[in-house]
Amino acid sequence: MSWLSGVNLINSLSGLLIVTSLLVIEVRPARRSAVVYSIQSMILVSIFIVLGYIMHAPQLYLWAASAFITKVILVPWILYRAMSRVGDANIDRNTMSLSLALVMAAVAIAVSFLVIDQIQLKVAIPFKPALAISMAHFFFGEICILTHRNIYKQILGFCLMENGASLTLALLAYSAPELAEIGVAIDAVFGVIIMVALANQIHRSLNTLDTSDLRELKG
Repeated sequence: MSWLSGVNLINSLSGLLIVTSLLVIEVRPARRSAVVYSIQSMILVSIFIVLGYIMHAPQLYLWAASAFITKVILVPWILYRAMSRVGDANIDRNTMSLSLALVMAAVAIAVSFLVIDQIQLKVAIPFKPALAISMAHFFFGEICILTHRNIYKQILGFCLMENGASLTLALLAYSAPELAEIGVAIDAVFGVIIMVALANQIHRSLNTLDTSDLRELKG
C-alpha cells in the first residue's frame, strides 16, 4: 500500500464514521445502537492499523488491539446487555425530530470542515477530511445527548465523543511513542461501566431511565 492510497483509505474510512454516528443516534430498537457503535469502533481500529502502517508507527498497533477489546467488544456488550434487560419501551424517547437532528448533524459537519480547513500544520494537511470528521464527532455526541432523554442513549453520545477524541489524537500524534498508553488512559470503558451501573441503579429505584424524571431525586 502506497502512502497516498493509505491516506485516501483513512479519509474514506472516516467518512463511514459519519454514517455510523447518525445510526447510533437514530436506529431502532435502541439496543441496536450498541451494535452500530461496535461497527464504528471497528472502523476506528482499521484507521489505527492503516495509519500505523503508512506512518511506520507501531505504537498504533498496540492501541488498535486495546481499542478492539474495549470499544469493539466490551463496551457494546455492556450496553447491549443493559438495554436488553430494561426493554426498548423504556429507551426510545426522543426530544427532537429526526429531520431536525439531521439538520444539526449537517451543520456540525459543515462547521467542522470550515474550522479544520484553516489549520496549516504540516502533519494535519493530508488528513484534513478525517480531522474534520473527528471534530464533528463531538457535536454528534452532543446531538445524541440532547435528542434522547434515556440515560443509555446519552452514554452512547459520550462514546461517540470519545471516538472523535481518539481519532484526533491518532491523526495528530501518531509518532508519539507513548501514544498507546495515552489511548488506553482515555478509553471510555471504565466511564461506561460506572455510568451503566448508575443507570441500572436508577432504573431499579425509580423504574425509569428518562432523565426528565430524575427531578424526583431532589430534596
